[in-house]
Amino acid sequence: MKKYRLLSLLLLNLLLLLSFGCVKTFRYTIGCAEIKSDEKFTFFVASDLHYLSGESFDNGKAFNEFLASGDGKLVQYSGELLDALIRDIKREQPDFLIITGDLTCNGERKSHLELVGKLETVEKDGTCVFVVPGNHDVQNPWAKQYIGDEAANANWISSDEYLNIYGHFGYDDAVSKDTDSLSYLAMPAENTWLLMLDSSDSEENMGKQYPEQGGVLTSQTLEWVEQCAGLATENKARLIAVMHHSLLDHSKIMNKNYTLNNNEEALKVFRRCGIEVVLTGHIHIQDIKTDLQDGNTIYDIGTSSLAVYPHQYGKMEFTPEQGFDYSTIMVDVGKWSRQTQVSDEFLLDFEACSMDFFKEQCCKMHQRCLTALDKLSEEEMNVVLETVDKMNVMYFAGYRNEALNGIVNTEGFRALEEIPQCFTKDYAMSMLNDERADNNILHIPLHYNEGQASEE
Repeated sequence: MKKYRLLSLLLLNLLLLLSFGCVKTFRYTIGCAEIKSDEKFTFFVASDLHYLSGESFDNGKAFNEFLASGDGKLVQYSGELLDALIRDIKREQPDFLIITGDLTCNGERKSHLELVGKLETVEKDGTCVFVVPGNHDVQNPWAKQYIGDEAANANWISSDEYLNIYGHFGYDDAVSKDTDSLSYLAMPAENTWLLMLDSSDSEENMGKQYPEQGGVLTSQTLEWVEQCAGLATENKARLIAVMHHSLLDHSKIMNKNYTLNNNEEALKVFRRCGIEVVLTGHIHIQDIKTDLQDGNTIYDIGTSSLAVYPHQYGKMEFTPEQGFDYSTIMVDVGKWSRQTQVSDEFLLDFEACSMDFFKEQCCKMHQRCLTALDKLSEEEMNVVLETVDKMNVMYFAGYRNEALNGIVNTEGFRALEEIPQCFTKDYAMSMLNDERADNNILHIPLHYNEGQASEE
């Protein structure tokens, strides 16, 4: 879908001409989240739901092996996590919800359909939903069901099926759609528009027999972005970009396949378009990075995975003439469980149990790394692992630098400093030289006039 070079470009220009034409003012007609220019509004941002249908797994050998090989995602409770989020949405009534990709565990058709059913309840209660796909969602050869002793292939969905399934959540009411990807332009407010960008590259997944982890915004898509920016400028609207992959590196040692492969090119286009806020996911950690040039800042806000401890989502509030305020909220699955009278002990004590599960999964990787050093006693290894586990919990929750002082000033951290160079040591030390200490709170002032693109 992303390689229709010349033909795609010609179709793109034709469609843009037909859609935008010579009309300088776009009529505000969208029927969802009709927010006027002088109104405050609020929206939630959730990422990496990794939703897995309850019909796709049991507690047998196949599923437990799959779970043990994972990176801490509680996919067996993805439904409950989403239900707890929906409870918060019903209570808070945000104007809209954005989901930044990896909607499903591995693109299982059944999981997509179940997820859509849950999102429909969100819209019925008055909150619009806008989605983009992640690298797990479309044409994923890893789509499986885990019943009994052996995993079995499950049905996945194509790009066309994706559009049909998720049409109600942004695509049907889009102002414009990119012909080279599953990207679209949405208009939840008169002067705040959403560039919902498909950064996944799933075209060759089936041939490779694995989902491509890296992402890209093709030159055709970036040209479409500039066309959308022109329309927004004519209508005095600001653009917020949303995509699965990072625009900026969120980690010094984990950025390959997480940051866009052509992020420098995309960054230049975003600057020309006056885009200040980019909402991303994929890397699963809570992190905010900025790029400052000529006094203008681009904010890449990476919201952590709902499926991974600490199971939080972002809340963005807009106040006219002041700007945006971003914060994070942990879903209270325990409270939701008690209210719905579930009997699962894990769910009733969810925060503690999910943290233990997360530590256990991450510990496996670091234990393999430290064992390879072949120079640590069992006691030394345990002390170092305990320290890295504590740091990792804070890291994924969005805390860096001096926020880790309580761990840094311990015997365990000093033992970590003494071990030979390895991934685990580099990973832990990278938490102490970050852009900010707390990635859970951010105020973004309005620098540009509404709809005013930067002149580069």
